[in-house]
Amino acid sequence: MNIDRDGARLALAGVRLVNGATALLAPSFMLRRLGADPAVNGVAIYPLRMFGIRTVVLAWDLLRCAAPDDPGRRRDLALGILIHATDAMSAFTAGVRGRLPARVAVLATAVSVTNTALAIAAARTSTRPVD
Repeated sequence: MNIDRDGARLALAGVRLVNGATALLAPSFMLRRLGADPAVNGVAIYPLRMFGIRTVVLAWDLLRCAAPDDPGRRRDLALGILIHATDAMSAFTAGVRGRLPARVAVLATAVSVTNTALAIAAARTSTRPVD
């Protein structure tokens, strides 16, 4: 699959916006997607909303920095690699330790690995398409 830096940036911003807005505005829905009962695990709503606003702000940063040579864009993409790789390791570890249902852990890990790959692709200094 070929994707250019700008396509990777926009795809990553879209994923961040959808997941962030869902966690921020509908944390109970997100909890159910993670395999938890909001009535039993209501305490998780607070960190989900923190995750949500963080993720929406990251999406906004990617959307507002359209120029490839914008220092803010380069910084945001570099931080995105770290953030998404950490999210992937967290989801994987939670799955291995049984803190997330296996299906949820696999999905969360896959989404975060994909986001990491998009951040890497968007941060590339070359203008050629990424294979």
